[in-house]
Amino acid sequence: MNTVLNRLYSDYLMPSQLAAYENLLRAAQDANYRQISVRMYQEIIGASEEYRDRTIIHRHDIDTDLRTTRKLFEIEKKYNIKSSFYFRLSTLDIDLMREIEEYGSEASYHYEELATYAKKNKIKDAATLRSHLPAIRSDFIANFLRIEKQLGTKMKTVCGHGDFANRKLKISNTEILADVQLRECCGIDAETYDRNLMDNIDIYISDQPPPDFYHPCSPLNSLGKHRRIYLLTHPRCFETNWRANTRENLFRFYEGLVW
Repeated sequence: MNTVLNRLYSDYLMPSQLAAYENLLRAAQDANYRQISVRMYQEIIGASEEYRDRTIIHRHDIDTDLRTTRKLFEIEKKYNIKSSFYFRLSTLDIDLMREIEEYGSEASYHYEELATYAKKNKIKDAATLRSHLPAIRSDFIANFLRIEKQLGTKMKTVCGHGDFANRKLKISNTEILADVQLRECCGIDAETYDRNLMDNIDIYISDQPPPDFYHPCSPLNSLGKHRRIYLLTHPRCFETNWRANTRENLFRFYEGLVW
């Protein structure tokens, strides 16, 4: 019951957390943290000792709420901070993505073809779903290349979305990227959960609904304690947007019902 009440509060009643986010960015700058995108960090790993410097790798998964996505982007521009924004097919905004890229941040693909295939074809067994990986990977390539063409910029990193179908089947969308030929075909340098990235950070922090807001700890309290902080955030956790949240909640209910 508490989980449901917390979700209702975060979706419809929670005060904006954007000021707290801006405070974090300022505090990180004051503590001499470089704040960069996943793509930028991937490029310096192993290339120089820079990757050992005080760094926050900012990753935004745009599951919902383009309105708050825009607000996050505008706040980051105030402080000349670069970050990564990963858009689902359902949240694609090519104009915004181009703005993000032109500014120097990263806009790329938050993919979920494996979960989508499972729901579309009523597959409820992980082994059966894996047997369809060739078709699922073909879907990914088609979507990736189409988005990249629309964007007009090379997408070098991608990020797997965590869907309720993935949790039910205990299989991650990242299995799509466990294919060297696919990565070479698309020119993908990294998936956001690649070991090369995860092994070269000191702490991975993700936002979550209130009352805790972050797991395993606050990024603000991590400043000075950890040199390389990988921070995952979602627009939904910063500001309520009843229209976007209601649409997503109803669609999630519908998908679960028909699957």
